[in-house]
Amino acid sequence: MIGRLQGNLVSKQPTMLLVDVHGVGYEVEAPLSTIFDLPATGQPVTLLIHTIVREDAFLLFGFLREDERRLFRELLRVTGVGAKLALAILSGMSTREFVEAITRNDLAALIRLPGVGRKTAERLVLDLKDRLAEGVAAPATGLRSGAVAHGQSPVGEAIAALEVLGYKPAEATRMVRAVPDNETLEVNALIRAALKSTVKTNG
Repeated sequence: MIGRLQGNLVSKQPTMLLVDVHGVGYEVEAPLSTIFDLPATGQPVTLLIHTIVREDAFLLFGFLREDERRLFRELLRVTGVGAKLALAILSGMSTREFVEAITRNDLAALIRLPGVGRKTAERLVLDLKDRLAEGVAAPATGLRSGAVAHGQSPVGEAIAALEVLGYKPAEATRMVRAVPDNETLEVNALIRAALKSTVKTNG
């Protein structure tokens, strides 16, 4: 199994990275929380990897911080939670925010995440409350300046990124348009602000 990759970052977009390791390009799926903090393309990067091997696929999931990889693994142990939903959860909340929501039984905050309905939220609280009691969460980190995508306006890129996470187009558009000064923000900050407003609405 691959547990770590160190190489040059070739490309990044929600939620897929391409990392060149000695001439071999590895496709790595990653949450927005990791993508936000990556260096610019062409720069060296080290990723912690969780590997999933299936009959028809060999999948790599990358994280910059151990607390995120640990939470991703815990989420995969929850019935009904697959890798796509786990990535969406990590993209929508920091590890600390998620642990706090679980600890407070804050179903409303969890339901606002894409793909999480009431039954899934209840299952997350039931299955994870005891397991997350120690040491998973870490403080949220700041954003770096590199954009996660190219070729359209920051507003368009932010909406597209939220759609990749599972938000419906109308909901993604509403979230981005609701951010103050959305036309002047850099795309990473715009996405983060849209996601933060969702958490605060339910806090």
